[in-house]
Amino acid sequence: MTNFIPIFPLGIVVYPGESLNLHIFEPRYKQLIKDCFESKKPFGIPVVIDEKLSEIGTLVQIIEISQVYEDGKMDIKTEGLNIFRMLEMIKTLPDKSYSGAIVHYPVNHQKGKRQLMPAIIEGVRALHALLKVNKDFGKPDDALWSYDLAHHAGLSLHEELELLELMNELQRQAYLKRHLAKVLPMLTEMDVLKEKIKLNGHFKNLKGLN
Repeated sequence: MTNFIPIFPLGIVVYPGESLNLHIFEPRYKQLIKDCFESKKPFGIPVVIDEKLSEIGTLVQIIEISQVYEDGKMDIKTEGLNIFRMLEMIKTLPDKSYSGAIVHYPVNHQKGKRQLMPAIIEGVRALHALLKVNKDFGKPDDALWSYDLAHHAGLSLHEELELLELMNELQRQAYLKRHLAKVLPMLTEMDVLKEKIKLNGHFKNLKGLN
């Protein structure tokens, strides 16, 4: 499927099914949100990374306009729908200050192996324990898939984009497993190192060679 959508480039990755709250303050995007809300049509968020516009992004639907301020700024709630790839960007639209794009929607295989998820969930929780953070995933464990955990797994923006580009849930599960297998030992070593540094200068109760 190919169609035209208004676009709102941002330096974030949005995943299908994700709830995203936005504060809208630029005049061109206030117009975009007003147009999309009135027509009940979605808009696209292509990823901006290193000041470059990626060709991949996520189509999002406006759920509600939560607040409109006196100066026209808005707080809105949106939800990610599906992933698109830009075929052509249209910078200038008649009577509009925002841009658009001709996009198509690659086939996204969202069915993975349920039995792979417990290890990924456990790995993310182990990561949070090392970082001393407490996060709610918003769903029961047996309903979680890779998109639900991606923002909780300590991925960089580049890595989040790489995950977004994977059109198969099995590939996304494997990506998260590899990432956690890499970062957890590093953080564990850092935690041990921090404890060693804390002990530096303290009286130590050490046993000598017998």
